[in-house]
Amino acid sequence: MSATPQGYRGRFAPSPTGPLHFGSLVSALASWLDARAHGGVWLVRVEDIDGPRTVPGAVEDILATLAAFGFHADEPPEWQSRRIDLYRAALDRLVASGHVYPCGCTRKEIADSQLRAHQRNTTLIYPGTCRDGLHGKPARAWRLCVPDEESAHEPGDEPVSVHANPALIRFDDRWQGPQHQNLATEVGDFVLLRADGQWAYQLAVVVDDADQRITHVVRGADLLDSTARQIWLQQCLGVPTPAYLHVPVVTNAEGEKLSKQTGAQALDASRPLEALMAAARHLGLDLHDPAPATLAAFQFDAIDAWQRRLAQLPAA
Repeated sequence: MSATPQGYRGRFAPSPTGPLHFGSLVSALASWLDARAHGGVWLVRVEDIDGPRTVPGAVEDILATLAAFGFHADEPPEWQSRRIDLYRAALDRLVASGHVYPCGCTRKEIADSQLRAHQRNTTLIYPGTCRDGLHGKPARAWRLCVPDEESAHEPGDEPVSVHANPALIRFDDRWQGPQHQNLATEVGDFVLLRADGQWAYQLAVVVDDADQRITHVVRGADLLDSTARQIWLQQCLGVPTPAYLHVPVVTNAEGEKLSKQTGAQALDASRPLEALMAAARHLGLDLHDPAPATLAAFQFDAIDAWQRRLAQLPAA
């Protein structure tokens, strides 16, 4: 399933766990540039459903910082915390269709039963213990069933049909190129509603993108691993799959992804051009003007550079 033929609609979706940092700026810039290069709509969605991690005042700070850097959404911002009814309705649909089931397993039980950890991000692979019932345990979470393997083919084997293995999700990333992930062997049935009552990121982002008619998702490559799960969930809900583009993440001196957890410093909103130029360099943009005098001058140059950068990437 691919993006619908309607006009381009993209989004930037920060989490209010603190102020924006340079890594956030790279993602914001990339998503904004892609929308402007396509003559499309750019939205801001505040992903604040993880209540315990939400920092008071962070939303206001994020929106003010975006404005200071010249990023103005084309529609009013949305808050995930105001969209809970949509997530509940989606889960109810999945329950009715038999795609989800209650799970009583603890994280320790999953760790003890698995044979190996996820190779990409050490996510525990759920072994499907509760697929056939809770076995007397209380329900803790709700999980989405992933397809079972029905073929021994591996990626690269020839000949092979794209439908030979239903657990193998393939997609073309506009920056990273062709991608694939075997949900059965690399992920397992994944959580949509957590044991603490919080809605899982995978469900919320899929429901929000569908409801907001998002056609193109531009975000950091740290979320590339989530894409196959989201495509499978989109298929289960019968909603369109956007086009995806994952830009390289920013790392610190130790090679760790730059984040609030790794000590990323807040952006200095009083000097936006300096940080924007650095973000453009991280994205490999070949700007004509090395010292733009205004945000408008930078934006005009950067949009053109973004279009030329995408033209250099392998065709997805």
